[in-house]
Amino acid sequence: MMKIRLTNSKTRRKEDFQPIDPSNVRMYVCGPTVYDRAHLGNARPVIVFDVLYRLLRHVYGPDHVTYVRNFTDVDDKINAEALRRQKAGATGTLEELVHERTEETIAWYHADMNALGALRPDHEPRATEYITQMVAMTADLIAKGHAYEANGHVLFRVRSYKDYGKLSGRSVDDMIAGARVEIAPYKEDPMDFVLWKPSSGEEPGWASPWGRGRPGWHIECSAMAHELLGESFDIHGGGLDLQFPHHENEIAQSACAHPHGDFAHYWLHNEMLQVEGKKMSKSLGNFFTVRDLLDRGVPGEVIRFVFLMTHYRSPMDWTAEKAVAVDAKLGDYLVLGERFADLSTARLTAPAPEVIEALADDLNTHLALVEIDRLADNARWNELVTTLDFLGLVPFERFEARRAELAGSAANLARLTETLASDRASAMASKDFSTVDALKSALIAAGVEVRMSKAGIELVPGPDFDPAKLEALL
Repeated sequence: MMKIRLTNSKTRRKEDFQPIDPSNVRMYVCGPTVYDRAHLGNARPVIVFDVLYRLLRHVYGPDHVTYVRNFTDVDDKINAEALRRQKAGATGTLEELVHERTEETIAWYHADMNALGALRPDHEPRATEYITQMVAMTADLIAKGHAYEANGHVLFRVRSYKDYGKLSGRSVDDMIAGARVEIAPYKEDPMDFVLWKPSSGEEPGWASPWGRGRPGWHIECSAMAHELLGESFDIHGGGLDLQFPHHENEIAQSACAHPHGDFAHYWLHNEMLQVEGKKMSKSLGNFFTVRDLLDRGVPGEVIRFVFLMTHYRSPMDWTAEKAVAVDAKLGDYLVLGERFADLSTARLTAPAPEVIEALADDLNTHLALVEIDRLADNARWNELVTTLDFLGLVPFERFEARRAELAGSAANLARLTETLASDRASAMASKDFSTVDALKSALIAAGVEVRMSKAGIELVPGPDFDPAKLEALL
């Protein structure tokens, strides 16, 4: 079986990946808080771990990999938006408005991530569906002396877990000195974090031994991961911004609640995203959502390709220049695959081994894209098509659809070739080429390359070929 090597954030080393159970490889990735559209930075972990999911499915078999990515659908930002809507005259209880907002946002998220070519995880748990498990885990931590109740809150005793800080590589005292921690009079220690907090009448809440309230952020992922993947699983992933405090807190509460388990064996973190060399920020005017780009006409596969150009552990820079170059490259791949590949054979062909090897080396997506270029350079058309499909860049259906479009337009292209040849012959006699130039311009606007020589005229559909525009010229 192919060896996969991954950089484990916990050990700070690249390690051979050895699953607990090769027949059930398990991965948990922290998902979005669903209060608004996913911004471009939110898409990076989706794409990174989608590639890893595809690799694991390829190596271990699609039926032997379980991928969980959660939705945080209980959060103060969600509550604030629901309350704003209620005060603006929206009908329904606050709980109903919260549910309406989260349903709306999850639908947006799915549509946007689908556009980026991301496969759906095997499980997409919502925090509100696992409140019972969160309450039970919190009560267990209290019983074991790792948590305590104070003023309607339940807090985790950070210093009760001796390995706290190992993931981020900092001591508790260093964290207190360098981090912004919530100071509250009911805390035993400034680093203690909330497992449960009270809800006011204007906030969603659930019954608990500590009164009506709602869970803290960190307990959500621990409870859902345990319920769906068990006390020990293989991979936990997310953005580097979650390493502390979220992932550090997950480890602490999970290790204390389930001391016989190991929680996650491998931790993977993707670096952050910049836009045109600067941190994405509304104040700089370079903040945008995935939907903003899609609505501007940037295809989802272009966004995905640009992300894959940079290794996941390096900061990546989104630029308009990259997007333009990638759009052209993907168009070329589409033309080459449609013209030269045997699509039925390609469907039965394995992805190029050198691309799989690149991904198996700590998800070296940059090298994988270099290898795809080599497939095109060496006329390995079937492997080109199947590898682009494997990476979620150009699905088989796109090649098939293009071939069908061209087949349906063959007669129109033939008629227009005859028309252009006739117009050119007339222009040669009259020396008035305005009609020829107008038709050429219209063909180019329809995505057709016009090749004229003494031998004759050839009309070749390009990457942007639009059959509807072609029909309008007849």
